[in-house]
Amino acid sequence: MPVSTIARVADPVSLSAAEKSDLRLSVASAVAREAGALARRRFNGRPGTTGINLKGHQDYLSAVDAEVESLVRSRLLESFPEDSFFGEEGGGSFDHNVWVVDPIDGTANFVRGISQFCISIAYVRDGQTRIGIIYDPMHDELFSAERGRGATLNGEPIRVSGLGDMQSATIEAGWSTRLPLSQYVDLVGRILAAGAGVRRGGSGALALASVAAGRIDGYCELHMNSWDALAGMLLIEEAGGWVNDFLTGSGLRDGNIVLGCTSGLRDPLVRLMGMA
Repeated sequence: MPVSTIARVADPVSLSAAEKSDLRLSVASAVAREAGALARRRFNGRPGTTGINLKGHQDYLSAVDAEVESLVRSRLLESFPEDSFFGEEGGGSFDHNVWVVDPIDGTANFVRGISQFCISIAYVRDGQTRIGIIYDPMHDELFSAERGRGATLNGEPIRVSGLGDMQSATIEAGWSTRLPLSQYVDLVGRILAAGAGVRRGGSGALALASVAAGRIDGYCELHMNSWDALAGMLLIEEAGGWVNDFLTGSGLRDGNIVLGCTSGLRDPLVRLMGMA
């Protein structure tokens, strides 16, 4: 259903808290699909033709990021003008009711013609993530979660793998340019020494969604921004997995360490990551 149609179904001001939550989930899902359709139209699979630019070391930027974020911002604030918005590209405000958005997570993949990227949308209220949406437009997969109501993939319930044996586990380890490379290399070495397989796909948000769907068993990163992490972490929680308390302290504004995994892998991965 188009966003404009959903928004006309009810006046958000007159709805109960539960009805507002349902409306936010529906609107955010529709917005994610619309934004994904735009990103897919702009993606052509030919490296270089989308224009490769860098914000910093290995920190990619495309004009499409800003275009997609502008669409998401306008749609969400049109439907919920009382909310705040913060996007990776344009910034915004972290008030108590805020949409936190990464318009294209996996920009390096996108600009190099690799079809592994997504739109990530989270809604945070009173210091807690309430809604998480991740849309993979190249595979038409919409991951969705609302706190206390489970997680779904294209409307069907999903669960984490449940694996508890590091010797059989597959873990994705994200790399952050904000920390010394040696810390990432050491972390990967420790995970490999514990017997797990390690991969890196270039989109942390999609990796978190893959944990929620049981495709891999854990995702870890020594530093991740809130717009990359929040939606996927809620997906894992609602799919029966475990995540660290990302929003503790200044996590919303400044980012934090990230671990999302099956409950059985929590203790060994916490130790391997050096988390308290």
